Amino acid sequence: MEQLIEKYRRRIDAVSLDFIRSQELSINWDSRLIGIKGARGIGKTTLLLQHLKQHFGEDPQALYVSLDNIWFAQNSLSELADRFIKQGGKYLYLDEVHKYPDWSKEIKNCYDDYPQLQMVFTGSSLLEILNARADLSRRAIIYRMQGLSFREYLNLTLGTTFQAISLDELLTAHENIARKVNKTIRPLQYFQVYMESGYYPFFLEGLGLYHQRIEEVANMIIEIELPILRNVDIAYASRIKQLLMIIAESAPFIPNITKLSERIGINRVTLLSYLHYLKESGLIHTLYRESSGITRFQKPEKLFLENTNLAYSFPIPRPDKGTLRETFFMNQLSFAYQVTLPEKGDFLIDGKYTFEVGGKNKTLSLPDSGKHSWIAADEIETGIGQKVPLWLFGFLY
Repeated sequence: MEQLIEKYRRRIDAVSLDFIRSQELSINWDSRLIGIKGARGIGKTTLLLQHLKQHFGEDPQALYVSLDNIWFAQNSLSELADRFIKQGGKYLYLDEVHKYPDWSKEIKNCYDDYPQLQMVFTGSSLLEILNARADLSRRAIIYRMQGLSFREYLNLTLGTTFQAISLDELLTAHENIARKVNKTIRPLQYFQVYMESGYYPFFLEGLGLYHQRIEEVANMIIEIELPILRNVDIAYASRIKQLLMIIAESAPFIPNITKLSERIGINRVTLLSYLHYLKESGLIHTLYRESSGITRFQKPEKLFLENTNLAYSFPIPRPDKGTLRETFFMNQLSFAYQVTLPEKGDFLIDGKYTFEVGGKNKTLSLPDSGKHSWIAADEIETGIGQKVPLWLFGFLY
């Protein structure tokens, strides 16, 4: 256990507090059991270490461990918790829990056996909380984390302090908000850079291998996480990669499930399951009709890559500008709002607001151009009336 403590202190010393994700403020850290889910590379580990450094420092009552540490080859999580409690520990932060066999069962046992122990755990976006062998849904408060918003990217790279805004606030006061931002920076100067290489925080480690690393993340999800966490036969990894490439080449992709299943060589049900898994893993977004109940076995109306950076990371022709705009809008809105496909228009948000996404000359084509119909327009610094700058939707989280 001493080596775990030593490694924790080294990591605490190394982590920077210069920029902290805004989600750190939205988590109720007083809860006894907290789970943070998210795709690889979006900053879950850094979030834990920053919180520990801010609130505990070298306090021996707190401990961070990654469950892929070799220490767990001969020791169990339950043993760690027991020894930690006996040494006066109270706050146990567990990283990468999906790499530990029976993680949910042991966390449940620790929760029940040590009521004085508070635990925070992170894991893959594929983590099953409700259907795990030990149901944690009644015990754990679960938070979802995704990559940097455009606002967070600006704050991180420029040292600005822009605050997140709600969608209602954005639509009501977008002209004033945009003018205030433009007094500080010229957002369009940075928007394209963000679209290419600003979503995953590891861009700070250098842009030379940034897109290669994203491709490696996608491969690890398909080749390691899906077989372990969704029991996908590793022999089908190449077909899932083929499916992802088809989506990347064509996104926003309107799937013909019958033709697609024939092309990849898998049946319809398996194909729909794979699309569901790719959505869960943070590699794609699926868009359904407003009226449909979204289930694993329903056909999505459109498929998008999860974020625009992915479009620059796969060996495909340069992404279409219109595709990037829609992918960005889908990504930034879907984090906190329900996004569906309306009868007319591109996106319906929370069943209330209809949006069309386009360039600076885009005009409303909807018959109802009232207060619930909007344009998200690229290449403009400020909007007017029902036309809102596309980049401003990157300030929603």
